[in-house]
Amino acid sequence: MREAERYKEAGVDLEKANLLIEIVKRKTQKLPQKGVIHDIGGYAGLYSLDLSCCRNPVLVSSTDGVGTKIKLAILADLHTGIGIDLVAMCVNDIITTGARPLFFLDYIAMGKFNEKVFNELIEGITKGCEVSQCALLGGETAEMPGMYAEEDYDLAGFVVGIVERDRIIDGSEISIGDVVIGLASSGLHSNGFSLVRKIILDEHKFSLDYIPPELGKPLAEELLTPTKIYVPTILTLINKGLKIKGIAHITGGGFYDNIPRILPRNCKVVLEKKAWEWPPVFKYLQKLGNISEEEMYHVFNCGIGMALIVDKSSVDEVIAFLNALGEISYILGHVEKLQEKESQVQLI
Repeated sequence: MREAERYKEAGVDLEKANLLIEIVKRKTQKLPQKGVIHDIGGYAGLYSLDLSCCRNPVLVSSTDGVGTKIKLAILADLHTGIGIDLVAMCVNDIITTGARPLFFLDYIAMGKFNEKVFNELIEGITKGCEVSQCALLGGETAEMPGMYAEEDYDLAGFVVGIVERDRIIDGSEISIGDVVIGLASSGLHSNGFSLVRKIILDEHKFSLDYIPPELGKPLAEELLTPTKIYVPTILTLINKGLKIKGIAHITGGGFYDNIPRILPRNCKVVLEKKAWEWPPVFKYLQKLGNISEEEMYHVFNCGIGMALIVDKSSVDEVIAFLNALGEISYILGHVEKLQEKESQVQLI
């Protein structure tokens, strides 16, 4: 007991461990439990694989964080969206392969445990898992005084999914003449926030309560809008038998860095800038920060969270299904043959 008291004096309260487990157990009751064979709180999460869905199953994994968007959440004291962001950044990565998420784990590090913040983060994580229809298998919460300031925290996520080997979407079938369809983003998502903070907080000294006329809502509400999760939409398209040749998650690096990750070496995409209109927040940041158009496309999603590449003959059917699902989508451009010294992404 004496040692625990000294540890508490050093900034770590071991008695809160049981409280954390109970909070997580309470919030995860509504999540899918198929496959989960042990309650949260053990040394490891146990998951039983049901392979009846696949003849030749492949496990797909991804890990990610939320970046410096967390700094704005701390300033605004709004954290639920950050939890959703964490799940979204991971599941949106594996869905690009056609993989169905199975389970998710999180890691949360805090300078000093804050029950309100923790509750909101877990609420967001469970919401993200619910939308993605995956289990929250476990996690870790670390209290790290001296490493983080009392109010600071960071978090990371890890997801595992499954896909049939012959249904993996990897871009290898993309060919000349294919069409690029963009799915609308919900806002900034979780990228470019070091630049956002520099413009908003450092250069212009705006409060997050400020309501720019161009946005019609407080900066905190706009900037902290959670990342959209595309798992239900893309799985629905796949399950309907619609052929998707490639999927690019438009995250850090924008269009120029993300779309080439799925293109064969002899292909490029030509995107028409007039095919969609930037949401107001992107126009606002560009003007406020005096950012070039090219840099905007290189840093932000500019209103497109996912890019799907499909055969020209499938476009109308895919768009019809997207409309039926309530998705806002755009025909962005097409695939052409790459010439020597050309970029694999051209915006015209």
